Amino acid sequence: MLATPGVLPPPAIEDRWAFEVKQDGQRAMIYLPGDGTVLVRSRSGADITAAYPELLPLADACGGRPAVLDGEIVALDDQGRSDFERLQQRMGLAGSPARAAYMAARVPAHLMLFDVVHLDSRPVTALAYTERRGLLEGLGLAGPAWSTPAAIVGHGAQAWEVARDAGLEGLLAKRLTSRYEPGVRSKAWLKIKIHHLADVVIGGWVPGRGRLNGLPGAVLVGQRREGLLRYAGSVGTGWSEAERAHLAKLLRIAAADHCPFAEVPLVAGARWVLPRLVGEVRYSTRTRTGRLRHPSWHRLRPDLAPDDLT
Repeated sequence: MLATPGVLPPPAIEDRWAFEVKQDGQRAMIYLPGDGTVLVRSRSGADITAAYPELLPLADACGGRPAVLDGEIVALDDQGRSDFERLQQRMGLAGSPARAAYMAARVPAHLMLFDVVHLDSRPVTALAYTERRGLLEGLGLAGPAWSTPAAIVGHGAQAWEVARDAGLEGLLAKRLTSRYEPGVRSKAWLKIKIHHLADVVIGGWVPGRGRLNGLPGAVLVGQRREGLLRYAGSVGTGWSEAERAHLAKLLRIAAADHCPFAEVPLVAGARWVLPRLVGEVRYSTRTRTGRLRHPSWHRLRPDLAPDDLT
């Protein structure tokens, strides 16, 4: 079940909603057959169990009760906040168990559990959020690499202020009566981001000058609307030196002869790439034509494909 971008519910009805911290990690479904094994699948359905060996002891955490759990795998910074850039070092290692074990010791992953969809060999998706939440909390899932973060009912504005002051990405608001709808992006779950963030597709770049010679000075990004990649602006800030160098390698690999945007942007010195790299940018507002104002780079999104943004 996926959340829809939205805003805080009005104070008059906020007691009909629960609020959770929005984690910045990799969504995962956890399958616990009750036979001492565990299977971890990504949002795409891929088996990523081997990438996170610290989650293997979770197999016995339910005391043999079969369950399917929903959660987010994160890597925490030194202030206990989920940090997607740190987690990227752990992603994509399912095919290399030795490397995964090596990285687990250096960048530990943590599973934040927030829902249960199957318990004791029966689906519980038809139950209300409050009932499912009660079942989840009743499992007592708190371990060295997993936990069940708190959810509060009502007090949305206060929760948002706390999340903002803590430097968190945002909140998830979930209607107390909502069922679990697999594969649905539902308005019963709202994701409320502290900053304006947008997922974009990189379609080109402009070489930097001086010390940035050979590196991207800016990337040209777009968003899909009506089946076409529409130009959304130029992003030239927000990278560390290491991120810029890494991006330069990816851009060279994806080099193309033709502009992928529906309309060729008038950008001097532009170089085009195949529209397969997805990134996330921060921005202040949008222009009437859909351009992002004051965008800055946030991160690459290797967990998303361009088609996921349609």
